[in-house]
Parts: sequence; structure tokens; C-alpha cells
Amino acid sequence: MRDAITYIVFGWYPYLCLTVFLVGSWLRFDREQYTWKTGSSQLLRRRQLMWGSNLFHVGILVIFVGHFAGLLTPIWIFDALGISHTFKQWMAIVIGGVAGIACFVGMTLLIHRRLFDSRIRTTSSFGDIAILLLLYAQLILGLATIPVSLNHLDGHEMVKFMNWAQGILTLQPGVSALLTDAHPVFRAHLFLGMTIFLVFPFTRLVHVWSAPIWYLGRRGYQIVRSGRPAGGLPAGAPRYPAR
Repeated sequence: MRDAITYIVFGWYPYLCLTVFLVGSWLRFDREQYTWKTGSSQLLRRRQLMWGSNLFHVGILVIFVGHFAGLLTPIWIFDALGISHTFKQWMAIVIGGVAGIACFVGMTLLIHRRLFDSRIRTTSSFGDIAILLLLYAQLILGLATIPVSLNHLDGHEMVKFMNWAQGILTLQPGVSALLTDAHPVFRAHLFLGMTIFLVFPFTRLVHVWSAPIWYLGRRGYQIVRSGRPAGGLPAGAPRYPAR
């Protein structure tokens, strides 16, 4: 029975979540572009937003990049770079722990603001609150994995998760068996993480696809406003053709 559950949750469920994540996001962008937004509540209450939003976004970006690179980078690349499994495990614990705490503080401020400010609570949909609490629960589970990880600093468990994630993306059969004996907190963390991908297209998280990261490489420019009166050029002033 345990093997069957493991196969469904970690062998079949990931493909369902990835399919809904990609197809659902595309369909929503194609058919409901007016709902493709963050729905900012800054005008209703600025207090707590700046600190909460900045801590949350910085923390979640570090966590996402760390998970993406840590799980999907082939093991032989780390070996070629001379990065041992123990060192990688410590990096995940330290960097992930710091980013996780920053994200936790930020999310706590955002949740308190959304739930206990009457105006923001009124303008919040069920989906807004549900996805925030879902992310909060996932973050707590992630922080709860740190004490467990301290008990296997050799990186053996970490390598197991890397092989599973890469096996899922490369369509390798039977990779779910790698997680049969994984600690329950890791299994819960993985399941909830996949569930977030499943509900992603139906929440405000879709704005992630439209993050203006190209602004980082955009050339700077300056807008200069002329002090010329509204009536136009003074009499006798030379006029030059537009170029």
C-alpha cells in the first residue's frame, strides 16, 4: 500500500501538476488577460507592505533559485567543480535557512496585513488568502526540514532528491521508489510544493511569468521637461524640422 501511494504521489502526480501548470498558465494568458495581475493593495495600506513584500520576494527568489539549481543540476557537474555533497548540503542549510527566515518574516507581515486590516480583507478573494496560507505552510515545512538535514550531512538524502527530480523531467520510470523511505517532512514538503504548481494558474501567482526582469539590463534614460510656455516658440525664433 505504501509503495502504491508513493508511486501515485511521486510518480504520477508530478506530471499532472506540471501539465496543469504549463497548459493552465497558457490558457489563462490567452483567454483572461485582464485577470493577469497582482492586484496590489498598496493604496489601502502602505504600512507593513514595504518590509513584508521586500523580505518575502528576496527570500522566495533565493529559495527558488536554490531549489532549481540544487535539484536540477546534474551531480557530475558538482563533482567536476570539486563541490562535495557535504559542502552542498551545508550551503543548502545555511543559505536556505537565512532566505527562509527572511521570507517567513515577510510573509508573516503580509498575512497579518491581509487578514487583520478590514479594508484589505474585504477586497481579498478566497484565492488570495488561500494561496498566501498555502505558501506559508510550505515555507514552514521547508524550515522544518533543516533539523532533519542536520542529521545526514553527508548529502545522501539530498542526492536522492536530485535523482528523483531529474528522473521526473527525463521521464525515467520507477524514480518514485527513491522516495519510499524519505522522511515524512520531506515527503510533505515535496507534495505541497507540487500542489502549488497545480493551483498556480488559478491564482495571482501568474504574475511571476510577467516579472519585468529585462529592466535590469535596460539602458537608462532621462526625461527632460522644457520650461517653454504652452503657447509654443516665441515670435522670430528659428524653427527646425523634426528628425
